[in-house]
Amino acid sequence: MTEQQHEHVRVAVIGSGFGGLGAAVRLRREGITDFVVLERADSVGGTWRDNSYPGCACDVPSHLYSFSFAPNPDWPRTFSGQEHIRAYLEHVTDTFGLRPHVRLNHEVLMMRWDDDAAHWEIETSRGTLTADVVVSATGPLSDPKTPDIPGLADFPGKVFHSARWDHDYDLTGKRVAMIGTGASAIQIVPAIQPKVAALTLFQRTPPWVMPRVDRRISGAERWLHRQLPFTGTARRGLLWGIRELQVQAFTKRPGELGLVERLAKANMNKSIKDPELRAKLTPSYRIGCKRILLSSTYYPALAQPNVDVVASGLTEVRGSTVVAADGTETEADVIIFGTGFHVTDMPIAERVVGADGITLAEAWKDGMESLRGATAAGFPNWMTIIGPNTGLGNSSMILMIESQLNYLADYMRQLDVLGEGSVLSPRPSAVHAWNRRVQQRMERTVWNTGGCNSWYLDASGRNTTIWPGTTTEFRSATRSVDLAEYEVARAARHRQLAPVGATAAEPGAEGGAKDTEAVA
Repeated sequence: MTEQQHEHVRVAVIGSGFGGLGAAVRLRREGITDFVVLERADSVGGTWRDNSYPGCACDVPSHLYSFSFAPNPDWPRTFSGQEHIRAYLEHVTDTFGLRPHVRLNHEVLMMRWDDDAAHWEIETSRGTLTADVVVSATGPLSDPKTPDIPGLADFPGKVFHSARWDHDYDLTGKRVAMIGTGASAIQIVPAIQPKVAALTLFQRTPPWVMPRVDRRISGAERWLHRQLPFTGTARRGLLWGIRELQVQAFTKRPGELGLVERLAKANMNKSIKDPELRAKLTPSYRIGCKRILLSSTYYPALAQPNVDVVASGLTEVRGSTVVAADGTETEADVIIFGTGFHVTDMPIAERVVGADGITLAEAWKDGMESLRGATAAGFPNWMTIIGPNTGLGNSSMILMIESQLNYLADYMRQLDVLGEGSVLSPRPSAVHAWNRRVQQRMERTVWNTGGCNSWYLDASGRNTTIWPGTTTEFRSATRSVDLAEYEVARAARHRQLAPVGATAAEPGAEGGAKDTEAVA
């Protein structure tokens, strides 16, 4: 197929998790139907499709972990399991008529900005297409991270990551080495402990764990939410409000978290009676520095006789023997990695080539930076959902996603007003100013002062993951696009179509991409 024969769309959305499907719904609501959703897997769902390990569930209440424009009155539990969230996303796909736009088994291999044509050329595993605008919604929890352990390749047993669970492998009677103590591990451990012969948990850093107050949502409650939808909205609002009030302790007054620490310790002491084990499981950093985990079954599982906690990370594998940094040796039949994801070094960044011919990964080699968590300097007509410094430590990411969808909607409106061939690229000065303010606010937060080394931090120790404020503040910051923060340009072949009265690039500002002209 020649370049002229390539399919062209107004917008290409990458990924079909909450971010990608939310973007698709918002585009349709804006009257934009010329778009595709490119998904590398064979079904929608994103992280809730990929993570299907035993015990997988959300640690945000169901009515808050769903779109405000797509309430679900039939959540079966206050904290939903993976299967229910995945079913919800399939339901959203059908309800909003997204199936015709979704291209399954279309992995994006490379995206290159073409200055002359003012569009993106997107190479996928099923062919090439072009798009005026790219919305990258691959998410930070999409590519598993497995440490490079000496001898792992020669391990004779089974090895897999929690996000790539092997459901054909029966753990019954096996000796299991569980690596990591993050949000996945604390759900996996109690789910598999009763069936395995032995479970050894390799723990580099103990997490703070609070009880997970989960229960079945009664039929009467669900009936009420179906018949009187405002009751579901009120429930969501209450859940949101409580978390919004909690943010101050994380962002401005970390010292107030001492009471929460005492509650977490009481939760541990109730199940862990062995002083030696209790010492291993007691964190030495301020609660909230890492994500606070929720479980009412984790500590009871660790107290069982077939479970051993090694307070050290895995450093070597010798045949079927796994060796911890403190020298502890354990025999294992299977190694399960619950070691998280590539968050601050997302692999998709290697596949995005901007106006200057460099990849997003190269542009972000000293740390991720974007304007309002959405757009990156040097990458015209490109947006990301759940970009740098949009993560949350205590609330629902769906709130942040919906704020970014507001920004996307106005971004598209601005391009429409500017006319065919228009290009918006954030000014480097605006990107740096935004990130400077974010990092200044980050200085006094628990994530920077709590004394831990978390996955929120990049290789240089900078927190490029978390938003240091309330969801209300982020909603306000992303309500609309400020054109003063952007280089407004037009491809040379479209310059005669420049709208009358459009704002010219300010004197002395950085110019647009090569072969483009500032709108005059």
